Amino acid sequence: MSEAFQIMLWPLVACLVLPGILIYFGLHIIKREIIFVDLALAQVAALGTCVAILMQHESHDWQTFAWSGAFTIVGAAIFTLTRPRERRVPQEALIGIVYVVAAAAGLLLLSRSPEGNEELRKTLVGDVLLVQPLEIVIAGAAFALVGVLHYFFRRPFLALSFDHAGARTAGLKVWWWDFLFYALFGVVVTIIVHLFGVLLTFSFLIIPAVCANLLVRALAVQLVVGWIIAALAGGAGLCASYQLDLPTGAAVVVALGLALLLIGLGSSLWHRCCMPR
Repeated sequence: MSEAFQIMLWPLVACLVLPGILIYFGLHIIKREIIFVDLALAQVAALGTCVAILMQHESHDWQTFAWSGAFTIVGAAIFTLTRPRERRVPQEALIGIVYVVAAAAGLLLLSRSPEGNEELRKTLVGDVLLVQPLEIVIAGAAFALVGVLHYFFRRPFLALSFDHAGARTAGLKVWWWDFLFYALFGVVVTIIVHLFGVLLTFSFLIIPAVCANLLVRALAVQLVVGWIIAALAGGAGLCASYQLDLPTGAAVVVALGLALLLIGLGSSLWHRCCMPR
């Protein structure tokens, strides 16, 4: 077994398997027009991690995950209560405020920790190369459970994301289903941020979903297309990082960005040249 294969095997498995649930959530997030909710929830989860570190827990202790999860549930409640019926204040503005305040609070807390700068770097960019098989199995099992819950509750979740006004008219308990959506999303974010970091998690959430929206219409097909794009870009980013000795997370993010650029240009040219006017 070659050295390259040994180094890149589990990071490649992580980039192939784990983003699937993120792409599904990304399609919901785009329809809800709350693009930066992932960054905000990830930063809230990171704030919980900062609190745990300040209490002398290690980043992989169960207490750290518990603190991150608890903070994420609070974030889910905030986003549920602030989803406006009238757009006097866009929810995206409130999401941005939560992100900035959580990031500033994290900086204040980590300033009290000797390893604060290193922990802050890990929170932002992660270290995919250090992912372990057991971590992938646990994350995959958790994501599978979230996927099963979304399948059973798909009607209210899809209604709230794709036809919010109709869901209210139909008498759905909007606040409850919104909270459950954000809570399940928060579970996914809490787990994957510890593996991928905030930037790579956001990129896997949004970029493949945007690409899929540019290419196809049907939700099921968008899921497949988004996963293919995430797999190809993730593999390309990992290969580039190994061959060129680049930071792995940043290389994957740039590969995803290049994929979006190529698809966006191709889609624009197709509509200009081939679609009837």
